Amino acid sequence: MSTALAALPATTRKPRATVPPMVAFALCWIAAMLAVAATVQWIAPYSYTALDLRARLHPPVFMGGDWRHILGTDELGRDVLARLLYSIRLSLLIAFGATLIGAALGTLLGFLAAHLRGLVEQVVLALADFQASMPFLILALSVLAFFGTSLTLLICLLGLHGWERYARISRGLAISAGAQGYAAAVRQLGASPWRVYGRHVLPNIASTLIVSMTLAFPEIILLESGLSFLGLGVQPPETSLGNMVGYAREYLTRAPWILLSPAMVIVMTTLSVSMLGDWLRDKLDPTLR
Repeated sequence: MSTALAALPATTRKPRATVPPMVAFALCWIAAMLAVAATVQWIAPYSYTALDLRARLHPPVFMGGDWRHILGTDELGRDVLARLLYSIRLSLLIAFGATLIGAALGTLLGFLAAHLRGLVEQVVLALADFQASMPFLILALSVLAFFGTSLTLLICLLGLHGWERYARISRGLAISAGAQGYAAAVRQLGASPWRVYGRHVLPNIASTLIVSMTLAFPEIILLESGLSFLGLGVQPPETSLGNMVGYAREYLTRAPWILLSPAMVIVMTTLSVSMLGDWLRDKLDPTLR
């Protein structure tokens, strides 16, 4: 009996797809940031504009402060925790909006270049080369200094950052789809160009575009932080992570906790999104399977 059981072939099990611990941490951090952005009106202990001059520069709990202001207060007595929570919401709104604008604009121009070819393709590629060669921070500073600062203009301006990547990717993949034949076959059946690219080409290249968006997202956060740090980003009374860091630099030696918490959130958020983008690129790349 034992001999017969030993002769049976051993069952092979497919190994489970596991998520690396660092990627799991990145997913948890991003989920926490999204949860904070969605519920900030209910979880914030104070209003981000509430002033209390009697409690100005009050230290946080871990530096000897009390639990009324867990992360301390700033130079006007505003609660740092409340401002941090509202800053997370606004910074994520700007980053998400700018990333979607850049992806939509770049993908549309890439599809136009692949479909029309000729002069249109040359113009799109020339604009992409110009965009890649121009220091975007200098361009953004010039536009904001000339037209003034507003949240809508800031999001639209940051949306222009990196559109050339999506244009090059979508153009190359659309041309490849045409060479593979399935796009031409659908076109011969009478489908319009919008249907060909929207229903057949775009779903096949969506994974590559999503990975590009996850890699561009932290760049948008850092760029917004840099503009706000220089005073041309989010304007008071609104607050963002870069705005908090910018105003806290004058109190770096007396009250470092004002700068510490938003700087840590910027670092952890950009690191988490970057790790998630690298992991998605490895998972979705067929050459690495």
